[in-house]
Amino acid sequence: MFAGKGGVGKTTCSAATALHYADSGPTLAISTDATPSLAHIFEATDRQKPARVLPQLHISEIGEREIREMWDAKFGREVYEVFSAFVDIEYEDFVEFMTSVLPGLGEEFMVDYIRETSQKGLYGNIVWDTAPLGQTLSLLETPALLGNHLKMAPRIYSRLKLGRRSREPVLDILKRWEELSAENMDFLRNAVYFTMVTIPEALAVEQLEGAFRELEKYGLTVKQIVINNVVKTEESEFLITKARQQQTYLKHIHEKYSNLKIVELPMFPQEVKGLQRLREVEEILFQGGIIK
Repeated sequence: MFAGKGGVGKTTCSAATALHYADSGPTLAISTDATPSLAHIFEATDRQKPARVLPQLHISEIGEREIREMWDAKFGREVYEVFSAFVDIEYEDFVEFMTSVLPGLGEEFMVDYIRETSQKGLYGNIVWDTAPLGQTLSLLETPALLGNHLKMAPRIYSRLKLGRRSREPVLDILKRWEELSAENMDFLRNAVYFTMVTIPEALAVEQLEGAFRELEKYGLTVKQIVINNVVKTEESEFLITKARQQQTYLKHIHEKYSNLKIVELPMFPQEVKGLQRLREVEEILFQGGIIK
């Protein structure tokens, strides 16, 4: 899992890592960003999901349609049957209502999709390009929010009818959702290798520290930091000034997170797009076994 604030290079790192793993076995790269760019960075022409990039590499950009399908498959129609027996509401409006009542619904089912895909064993490695950090962290609040919601809900939901298809009380359905949240959190804690991506600038470093505190609250451990856009050459006054400015933040990251694996990615003179450029990034990320 590659996490970090928007625009720091998560997709580049994810794509290069997936490319590396694909050399040794079936690999899937997944993007859960609302504005995904995996297909763009791979210059993929296959529009299927997942799309085939190489014989052993597929990519999948999970959007609103996929989230709706996950909701339908797990709980959506069952809960809707109960509500529609009392309230005249269209399914589309109902889904919007549930999303507002229980924030993090989309993120929750993204994690669940990745967990189930992992368990199917079709891919030796799954590389997850996440949404910007604030959106990703919101999924961590889902179990607690759901638990509080359930504590307030019994007097209301216990009076609702059973679903016509499942014959299951809606409170039991919601309880099952709470159990799913716990299962997904366990997956994040024990089966996901967290890599934080940042850049050597003040705001990014400050947000990095906040992200670590938030993840630690939930028992999630970051194993690695990738510092992107590091100036390695000083061929102009601009680059010299930029490099000097970055040194303060580079030193801070290396000292504060000395217990983690840290790799510096240089600022490339050209846009990183296409397999050849991604191979350059892959070579730097994996030299000396930086990433497992």
